[in-house]
Amino acid sequence: MSIEYKRLTKNELELFIDMRIDQLREEGAKEDFDLKPALRDYYNRHMADGTFVSWLAVDGDKIVGTSGMSFVEKPPYFGCPSGKIGLLSSMFTSGDYRRQGIARELLARVIEEARTYGCGTVQITASDMGVLLYTDFGFVKNGNFMQYKL
Repeated sequence: MSIEYKRLTKNELELFIDMRIDQLREEGAKEDFDLKPALRDYYNRHMADGTFVSWLAVDGDKIVGTSGMSFVEKPPYFGCPSGKIGLLSSMFTSGDYRRQGIARELLARVIEEARTYGCGTVQITASDMGVLLYTDFGFVKNGNFMQYKL
């Protein structure tokens, strides 16, 4: 096993989307419609304008780990003077490849992408499985996060 890391391109997009859906299923998401067209549209648009980047872990010709970072901008505030925020998503490692440092390496790479973009903070809604990875990396839980579903 020789893991290589590379940025996501359109060539890997369909496999990336399949892995994103596998991740959502594993996290217990309810599937009530075909999400692939919406994901394909989102990634194509945001990869093109530079507001989404992803690093992949590859073993031979097989993608074994994914990461993603979306960049958004809000009015600047004291906790983030640039107003630029990285939204971490798509952190997923195939079962046989877990506990080998792959997710940590992918996380480090997308965090660096956020730093280069000028983000002042990175946010994630972590699954139970991911909490330890993120806290070990230095993420701090923010008890103020709330969501309103439209």
